[in-house]
Amino acid sequence: MIDPTSLAEVRARIDGIDDDLVRLLADRQALVRAAAEFKADEQAVRAPARVEQVVARARERALAAGLSPDVAEPVWRAMITAFIDLELTEHAARK
Repeated sequence: MIDPTSLAEVRARIDGIDDDLVRLLADRQALVRAAAEFKADEQAVRAPARVEQVVARARERALAAGLSPDVAEPVWRAMITAFIDLELTEHAARK
């Protein structure tokens, strides 16, 4: 990557990355909703063992990519919590 030459360029690049992240999160949300169809109850939605597996994998990938695992972990935990909340709301609505 070529180093940015101004704060405006840094911000523009961050905005572009944010655009990509939003698209990827929308894809993830669609898959979370699809997964919810296979889950019978709230415990299956919460899936604490799966949460820990996903977080551990994120930490490993972060380290390999040059991202601090201490940054990646809280980001992933916040994302997972938000998607679990979405799943629980949708699961409750189906009852």
